[in-house]
Amino acid sequence: MAYSIEQLCELLGKAKAEIGKVIIGQDEVIDKALIAILTRNHALIEGVPGVAKTLLVRTLSRVLGCEFGRIQFTPDLMPADITGTNIFNIKANEFNLVKGPIFATFLLADEINRAPAKTQSALLQAMQERKVTIDCETHSLPDDFTVFATQNPLEYEGTYPLPEAQKDRFMLKITMPCPEFDDELMLARRTLGLDAPERVLEEGQVAAVVPAHELDQLREALLSVTVQDEMVDYVVKIIRATRSDESTMVGAGPRATQALILAARAYAAIQGRDFVTPDDIKAMAEPVLCLRIILRPEFEIEGMTVSEVITRTLQEIPVPR
Repeated sequence: MAYSIEQLCELLGKAKAEIGKVIIGQDEVIDKALIAILTRNHALIEGVPGVAKTLLVRTLSRVLGCEFGRIQFTPDLMPADITGTNIFNIKANEFNLVKGPIFATFLLADEINRAPAKTQSALLQAMQERKVTIDCETHSLPDDFTVFATQNPLEYEGTYPLPEAQKDRFMLKITMPCPEFDDELMLARRTLGLDAPERVLEEGQVAAVVPAHELDQLREALLSVTVQDEMVDYVVKIIRATRSDESTMVGAGPRATQALILAARAYAAIQGRDFVTPDDIKAMAEPVLCLRIILRPEFEIEGMTVSEVITRTLQEIPVPR
């Protein structure tokens, strides 16, 4: 039985309260992570080292009762290290599959941009089809398989840019900023005591609020959120405008249209509404589009940013009434 919007908000409120025991002062980040989960999509988390990117995903898996897997991406990591491989068993005279860490519900691809494109591509089929092919044999992944990939900013040493095909598999990018002064002060004080964030998580002080088997029921609640035709039309116009902008070499594709409308619907539900407004679409436009737009080199040299293109596009497209 599907949850109502009120029940969904109540459960998500409890989940955010549990996550808040570990992750301090990142409410917007937590909302975006929940949006990716509710829409059965994947998210890319970007931030400088030490802002709790990895800790966020570990906490989400605990609160939502899902199996957690982690891959530490390094320059020498091979695709088989991710997917697994068949190893010959001499006693049984047969090959046995040794599954890789990708066989998990919530997969943390830690510092994904430290590995070259060949290794990153091992995730493409899994993210699109929730299946993995090993030695010509296809294996299914859990229905709730979700990739949270963390990356350091590209200007950091030892990073590789993600290929466009890889970035397009992510629904949105979650930018994780450094905490505000008061939040960092709280973090510093808690670090000295028994309620340090890592200790709270490791000692089981974070409760599982939603059983893993009920995630589908939560997602069904989103079906009751009304998305009027005018809102759908607004989304399509925004996406198409990114392709014709003079400063863009590559605009957002059709997958971005799907991602933006689904993200806006989930955002409305998290806010406690059963209908989508233009503000919901605007709120999710940059997280969804910043992954997909590539600027022309001459405009990049002039200092233009993708954020500026998205802002200008939102200003130019008439808002439905």
